[in-house]
Amino acid sequence: MLIGVPKEIKNHEYRAGLTPSSVRELAARGHEVLIEASLGWAIGETDDRYQAAGARIAATPQEIFDSADLLIKVKEPQPQECRLLRRGQVLFTYLHLAPDPQQAAALLESGAVCIAYETVTSEAGGLPLLTPMSEVAGRMSIQAGATHLEMSNGGMGLLLGGVPGVAPAHVAILGAGVVGTHALQMAVGAGARVTVLDRDLDRLRQVDFAYGNRVCTQYSSAHAVERAVLSADLVIGAVLVPGASTPKLVTREMVGRMKRGAVMVDVAIDQGGCFETSRPTTHAAPTYLVDGVVHYCVANMPGAVARTSTFALNNATLPHAIALADKGWKRALADDVHLRHGLNVCLGEITHEAVARDLGYVWRDPAALLG
Repeated sequence: MLIGVPKEIKNHEYRAGLTPSSVRELAARGHEVLIEASLGWAIGETDDRYQAAGARIAATPQEIFDSADLLIKVKEPQPQECRLLRRGQVLFTYLHLAPDPQQAAALLESGAVCIAYETVTSEAGGLPLLTPMSEVAGRMSIQAGATHLEMSNGGMGLLLGGVPGVAPAHVAILGAGVVGTHALQMAVGAGARVTVLDRDLDRLRQVDFAYGNRVCTQYSSAHAVERAVLSADLVIGAVLVPGASTPKLVTREMVGRMKRGAVMVDVAIDQGGCFETSRPTTHAAPTYLVDGVVHYCVANMPGAVARTSTFALNNATLPHAIALADKGWKRALADDVHLRHGLNVCLGEITHEAVARDLGYVWRDPAALLG
């Protein structure tokens, strides 16, 4: 199979779909890999290293889209990339379609077979291709929050961990999943006072077992969320409903009553965000103010640490990329129900129930398309 890897063109996105070591694995199995020139410059990998691993170099993305059977990317295709897709071509990347009707419409029109990293499941019930980027984003959320608490960045002028004789910042983390627990680890390590809210009591028990009285755990009722948010200096939105739009846990009215110079980091922004006042931002312009509250809503946070993120992502995606290349998409999805859960758009049909529901499309059972 001919596998194509174009460079990412989303704002300040520097990750690469494949590393040279991943190329080597695919080439050793008899597949041809075509990468765009300078694909790995931001992660410290040269074209020479990719060629030594078995890749060919394309001068333009057009050449890749025109010839590849399987496209491997990181972020969702931008409008100009959607127009290059062709019917039956397989796209393997993050999509986050529920809050993005324009992208969904473009992918439907293309007739491509679109498999989303974020909805591939595991036997344990997790989301293994989302997990590594959630780990990165969770840790980065505390770094970003601490930076923007500084007055020069719009915040209230508060040091996250305080100093002897001065209280630390209060961090409220909404969600105790992968993002939330990694944010928690960083916040506790920095010396902040931390409250974690979730509706999964087992997750809260795990947090309590690991951190004891260094962390306050609370069941996530509307009342508890409101109290935590209004007392917080930094709020981390770490909520996820697989494939679906994120529920709005923090209302516009609550934001209006928060502390001036408080910071909100919405890691859930890829799925629409969990604050009513959230809207996607970029690394070039990461924040905006609502009622004096700093909002950080960058939709591709891990892109800022491209080397770490690319290698972590490839560790998770490579086995599935090999299956798609070795077997073809129909056989690979028929053989693996967990990979099949990643199929979001196929030959002009929406094939993920949550995406279809949130966007108002008729859902097509992917099993019906596999023959």
